[in-house]
Amino acid sequence: MALLTCTNLCLGYDGNEIVHDLNFCVSAGDYLCIVGENGSGKSTLMKTILGLLPPMSGSVVTGDGLKQNEIGYLPQQTAIQKDFPASVREIVYSGFQGKNGLRPFYSARQKQIAAENIRKIGIEALTNRCYRELSGGQQQRVLLARALCATEKMLLLDEPAAGLDPKVTAELYRIIDDLNQRYGITVIMISHDIDAAMRYATHILHIGKQVFFGSKQEFENSETGSRFISLTGGDA
Repeated sequence: MALLTCTNLCLGYDGNEIVHDLNFCVSAGDYLCIVGENGSGKSTLMKTILGLLPPMSGSVVTGDGLKQNEIGYLPQQTAIQKDFPASVREIVYSGFQGKNGLRPFYSARQKQIAAENIRKIGIEALTNRCYRELSGGQQQRVLLARALCATEKMLLLDEPAAGLDPKVTAELYRIIDDLNQRYGITVIMISHDIDAAMRYATHILHIGKQVFFGSKQEFENSETGSRFISLTGGDA
């Protein structure tokens, strides 16, 4: 059964349609990269999947026991968020807030899960550091551990490597791939890096004037895919 199914989905805001008749599904273990031109609706789609924006029409349905509040989300950071004065441990714990509701404390089991996620991401040495003092790459790894605390099944990542240098970007992509391959976490990622998308993804969703959904091999062999890859020159 699919973890996520989008049917005849139309997206937009303030009455302006951005994408229409979008159809795709994501199964457990998939690694879906969403690509397309700037302003094509990629971030709007992600917010609609999370229930942060209502669809103009169509449906977004989760399955296999997955609930919307059990999807881990790593959005693009703002300058204010990068300067947040909290410890790494506190930031990671906050990933449980969607599950805890009004309960202000974290259980012993949640703290154990957080420690496991910190280990998976490889940031044990940063646990007691102040988040605002970390490098951009370190901050993204902390936020990835936080997103993992919200889910056991699916991560939504909005350009997680934006603004990072090539070495740090490569390491972050390696960690995300490990979460997918080793731990079975389903990944949906918006990326402007078509080379990384074609390297790591199992499926590609291209949205814009032309919409494509299929395996990365099918995308590469399609007219839409070959044109997009050639136009972006390996950097979408």
